[in-house]
Amino acid sequence: MARITAGVATSHVPAIGAAVDLGKTKEDYWAPLFKGYEFSKQWIAEEKPDVIFLVYNDHATAFDMKFIPTFAIGCAERFGIADEGWGSRPVPEVIGHADLAWHMSQSIIQDDFDLTLINEMDVDHGLTVPLTLMYGQPEAWPVRVIPFAVNVVLYPPPSGRRCYNLGKAIRRAVESFDEDLNVQIWGTGGMSHQLQGPRAGLINKQFDADFMDRLVMEPNELADMPHVEYMREAGSEGVELVMWLIMRGALDDKVNELHRFYHVPASNTAVGHLILENSK
Repeated sequence: MARITAGVATSHVPAIGAAVDLGKTKEDYWAPLFKGYEFSKQWIAEEKPDVIFLVYNDHATAFDMKFIPTFAIGCAERFGIADEGWGSRPVPEVIGHADLAWHMSQSIIQDDFDLTLINEMDVDHGLTVPLTLMYGQPEAWPVRVIPFAVNVVLYPPPSGRRCYNLGKAIRRAVESFDEDLNVQIWGTGGMSHQLQGPRAGLINKQFDADFMDRLVMEPNELADMPHVEYMREAGSEGVELVMWLIMRGALDDKVNELHRFYHVPASNTAVGHLILENSK
């Protein structure tokens, strides 16, 4: 059967993609950030996952104020790269895994989670920046990707508890697929950051460190953190961290922490990164 072997959490700051695309990764400002992903690039090259179930949020490219699903799964064979206002990033198109995505859709919906099924969609930096951080600049992505978009832009977003339990349904769906596949689940976005208003530029290092500790050691308790606490402690965009809970819910209760990285600043945000592995 298919199995989820590991989870990856990472920020998806758009300026990171621009730094790679414009050849700025070795500049003094950016070099410390990219150094934190050197272990990750070597690790994933050795792991060679067949499929990545990539949890991210759309940034008004595939969806707009007319239509914003809480949870949307990409079921297509391929996904183009979105133009976010300055042209599409020069990265390969994303190749999906339609058979697994459709199987997962049926399983998760029958498990009482409502999903929006997407048969055609361009993906933005929320998905492509994590791939770039982990794989660099290949001519083609060496893995199939199932995009899973979560609404953390327009109130109300899903609760942390809902996301954590969804992760468990995702695991059940993967494990009921009868093809032998090495699947990873990634949760992206975060960490503490606010992009507007009097608190623009807010970064809360203590909150971020505590969140990563609790995500690893006590995710069930962390899942009950209310939205207002994310906003108060981590800024208006800090609620993106509920997507990390989807990833964590799909893993074992106890996991091995293989890598942790935290860096400030990256375009006025805090960058966090974890690699968690199920027991083998």
